[in-house]
Amino acid sequence: MEFGIQIANIEWQQLRDMAQMAEGLGFHSMMLPDHILYEGPERQADPQHLAYDPILQAAVIAESTRKLRVGHLVLCNLFRHPWFTAQCISSVDHLSGGRAFLGLGTGWTETEFRMSGIAFPDIAARLRMLDEALSCIRALWTQQQTTFAGEFYQLKDAILWPKPVQKPQPPIMLGGGGKGLLRVAAKHADTVNIISEVGKPGYIKLANTNRFTDASFKEKVRFVRQAAARHGRDPQAIKISHVVFSAILTDSTAATQQMAENTAGMMGVSPDDIRRSPIFLIGTPEECVAELKRRAREWELSEVVFSWSLGEAGMQKLAKEVLPHV
Repeated sequence: MEFGIQIANIEWQQLRDMAQMAEGLGFHSMMLPDHILYEGPERQADPQHLAYDPILQAAVIAESTRKLRVGHLVLCNLFRHPWFTAQCISSVDHLSGGRAFLGLGTGWTETEFRMSGIAFPDIAARLRMLDEALSCIRALWTQQQTTFAGEFYQLKDAILWPKPVQKPQPPIMLGGGGKGLLRVAAKHADTVNIISEVGKPGYIKLANTNRFTDASFKEKVRFVRQAAARHGRDPQAIKISHVVFSAILTDSTAATQQMAENTAGMMGVSPDDIRRSPIFLIGTPEECVAELKRRAREWELSEVVFSWSLGEAGMQKLAKEVLPHV
């Protein structure tokens, strides 16, 4: 299994330092979100949360490291024309010596679109846009010239040079949790990062978060595998990834139970649901090792991404006491 870190709300020198620390600790990748405004559940937002350009941030990580894979979880398709997305990722691929990946999604934070005036179509249209964008990007990366006549995007003898370092193209990760997104992932993605459903509502609904369970994660994996087979792809060729948004390392089994009960009370679910939730990882190092092994086995995971909310000390403890044993 591979382990990554999603990092945000950070100044430039700390970004360099954290990238080098992550690489030194053996993490496989570092990835960045793509937001103008960062919203938590039920549209809670901090207007002073740092929102630097994620492409420039990826370039800084690439320049600061030698092995770490770098990309996004995930870029918002509606923020950029696919030609420019293809150009950005190809540029980072060259800068990094072939370590870039494309993380892409439909876009979901409705508040950002209302603030900016960028059109925010319904989820069905955004999914069709994502599908077309990926077709354009893959063609621009692999063909000398690209002509594409779609519902949303039109290219005529389009040229992108240089092509990416990685052949035939950098890996593609799609992020989301609805069936529509999983269908697009089944067609295009090398990796799908499965989260709770946010695309249709346009914000993080706690009700949807609570429905994102051990059982629903397994069902989403089955769904994307079946959809891949319908596209003529090897269902096992798609890697399964997920984000641990809150990792809490405890000192004892009793402390684990208390933390699970406290969190369950806030979320309105059972402590056992919290301990098996895709959103959380709570336990002693030994308990976390066992739970990650269970997820790898039962969820067919290839990658776990940890949120930077763990902090520097937590990241070091995780890397030293948990991840080497999974």
